[in-house]
Amino acid sequence: MTMMKTIRWGILGPGSIANQFAAGIQLAPNAVLGAAGSRDKAKAQAFCDKFGGGTAHGSYEALVADPDVDAIYVATPHDFHCEHTLLALEAGKPVLCEKPVAINAAQARKMVAKADEKGLFFMEGMWTRFFPVMARLREWVREGRIGNVLTITADFGFRASFNPQSRLFDPARGGGALLDVGIYPVSFASMLMGKPERIASAMVPAENGVDAQSAAILIKGHTMAVLYTAVEATTPWEAVVIGEKGRITVATPFWKPSIAVLKEGDNEPEIFESPFEGPGFQYEVEEASRLIAEGCTQSDIIPHTESISIMETLDAMRAQWGLRYPME
Repeated sequence: MTMMKTIRWGILGPGSIANQFAAGIQLAPNAVLGAAGSRDKAKAQAFCDKFGGGTAHGSYEALVADPDVDAIYVATPHDFHCEHTLLALEAGKPVLCEKPVAINAAQARKMVAKADEKGLFFMEGMWTRFFPVMARLREWVREGRIGNVLTITADFGFRASFNPQSRLFDPARGGGALLDVGIYPVSFASMLMGKPERIASAMVPAENGVDAQSAAILIKGHTMAVLYTAVEATTPWEAVVIGEKGRITVATPFWKPSIAVLKEGDNEPEIFESPFEGPGFQYEVEEASRLIAEGCTQSDIIPHTESISIMETLDAMRAQWGLRYPME
């Protein structure tokens, strides 16, 4: 029996999402925390102490240069994703970059081009894709259990108080609902229908002009996705895939799913349950670690071309709203 190689992860930016990723490392059989890097070394040290070890670095440059780190997880806010991914790739490290992969498609293309140039693994950290429930949903669709997919619905919104100084609302940080949580329903639709041929979208602005809530209709062929996102309203967090012969419902919260229900014609519902430990990042960690250990450069579950096309969809939505970020 072949032994599974253990990947030593370096976490760039030990903030809130990094804590969830590190919890996933602890539950993945082929991964360990190798190091953490922050501009504040004390913060990196506290992070390593919390998760049972690893070297603390007081700069991102020191982290990516660490010879005892096999791969980098970029966990900084999305306005830094491109810069920090390029830093790690230039240092010769494979990269898993937290979603959304970038601010816009131009940045995503630059990141993919650098990974290709270096021959290194690079993947967008859309952790939702790797849950067993999502694997089963894709299997049901491939098997034709609901026939051709006609309609996809998905939403992700939460209520936050308006604060123009916060990252969530600051346009200079890519603020607004779309990049923070709107990426989830758009990515879910992309997983099932690919890149849309037509997009119709509208948004309601916050006081400073970033998107407080938005809705989009994406169409490809005979398939339509109806999506909603917000940072001023809490939504049901549900996703439904409707086909010619039935439907699949991913129970709330669909973005970290534990239950999916298949209703095929007049048959009794088929329920797939997959409870999980911790925040649920272990599935993404395990898959990325496996691919890196095998020398792969991307994942077929969320390949480079799809990460770029998702950003192109988000760009197209913003173009319809007339919303540009200051750095663009």
